[in-house]
Amino acid sequence: MVFRYLLRLSGSSPLAEELAQDTFVVAMDTWKNYRGDSSIPTWLCGIAKNLYRQAMRKEKFTLPLDETLPDTRPDLAERLVRKDQRLQLMGYLHDLDEPYREVFTLYTFCDLKLKEIAQLFGKTDSWARVTYYRARQKLANMIKEKEHGNEQFAGYK
Repeated sequence: MVFRYLLRLSGSSPLAEELAQDTFVVAMDTWKNYRGDSSIPTWLCGIAKNLYRQAMRKEKFTLPLDETLPDTRPDLAERLVRKDQRLQLMGYLHDLDEPYREVFTLYTFCDLKLKEIAQLFGKTDSWARVTYYRARQKLANMIKEKEHGNEQFAGYK
């Protein structure tokens, strides 16, 4: 779960792997400070998020240009369609402002509950629900605008 969260944040498998390892090292070192205010997965994602932000501030990592994840699906057409859909969704997510992007990512891709997300941000459960709902609305509007724009200019190709 921590790796998937970091992979969604960074878009880089090597960076996500490195930071996931660092997350567990920090967690082991600070275990005595864990108060139990949130679930362990929420606590770990909080550590991961902080490490990711530190890494980005320090520009500690350089991302390889030719990074590919192994794909075990057999059907090439299905892989291309899914890859295109994932890339399109990631593009929309990239354009989404914080905290909407992070809440949507945590809930959708990292399987965190809204209550856990609220704890991670130090907010109420209601805040997490509203933020997730608004993120979905914003993404839906982005998709509609994109589709409408394509239809509007379809005759001018």
